[in-house]
Amino acid sequence: MTPLPKEVYMLRAVKVSLYCNVVLFVIKLTAVILVNSLALLTDLGITFVGLIVSGILYYSVRMANRPSDFLHNYGYGKVEHVCEAIEGIILIGIALGMSFQAVLHLAHPRHIAMPWVGLLCSVINLTINFVGAAYIFRMARQSASPAIHAEGVHYHLEGIISSTIAGSFALSVLLSIFGWNRVEPFIDPLATLVVSAIVIVPSFKLAKKAFYHLLDASMEEGKTMQVIKPLGRHKEKYCEFRDIRSRSAGSKNFVDLKLILPEKMNLKEGHRIAGAIEYDIKANVPNSEVMITIHPCDGDCIYSKENNACPYL
Repeated sequence: MTPLPKEVYMLRAVKVSLYCNVVLFVIKLTAVILVNSLALLTDLGITFVGLIVSGILYYSVRMANRPSDFLHNYGYGKVEHVCEAIEGIILIGIALGMSFQAVLHLAHPRHIAMPWVGLLCSVINLTINFVGAAYIFRMARQSASPAIHAEGVHYHLEGIISSTIAGSFALSVLLSIFGWNRVEPFIDPLATLVVSAIVIVPSFKLAKKAFYHLLDASMEEGKTMQVIKPLGRHKEKYCEFRDIRSRSAGSKNFVDLKLILPEKMNLKEGHRIAGAIEYDIKANVPNSEVMITIHPCDGDCIYSKENNACPYL
């Protein structure tokens, strides 16, 4: 079966994310109005961010897959990392703001209304989140898109948050049944603090990773090794290689290196060798652009010094 263009997988993931976020937002907004829970309000804020990011991501996916042009010689792939950074920063802000509110609520505790409604809504939410996350992660693997992977992380994170909130509502119901009404008001702000802690760590890592790639980070070590392997397979055809450089922009990878060839080798043969190596690197590192420049040997090798024949001719 022929794989589809990566843009198709990316758009599928974004559409599922957008539709699910709309449903989640409606459910959580209804629950917040009925239950008056700070933990649910935090969850609603996270979903609202997800809804906005899904809209931005839909536009960004189309932009990221544009071909390079005069103004952007390396394409538009980095817009995916911009989406990652925006999502991470906003989520950190929500977590910090809700933590402050949770501390105030601990100082002035209050009972929540209809915890059964909150429990039911949270169970529905976590089901949507975990199913959506599984699908989005699958599309991320097919497209090799960091922005889609980040969206999958967001959905999985929301699933964990909804599970935590569902647990807090279940505990509130049990405490009310057993008559521990003085303890019950503290459950909601404590759950909010737990949710905020769950959000901050992965959101910080997400933003850090995005900024790292925006600063022209090299490819991951595993991909770099996939560049070196073809060079090893063709080692008997060239003198040496130098100055390997790589960078990633969204799902795209860029590699350039210098290939040192015998001074007396004709240009046609040199281009043939460089073309074969370039083909193998592209096969090893999907969605990559490879630039190999060929340079003549400067004669500063043991074969030249001893007046021996060049073994690469």
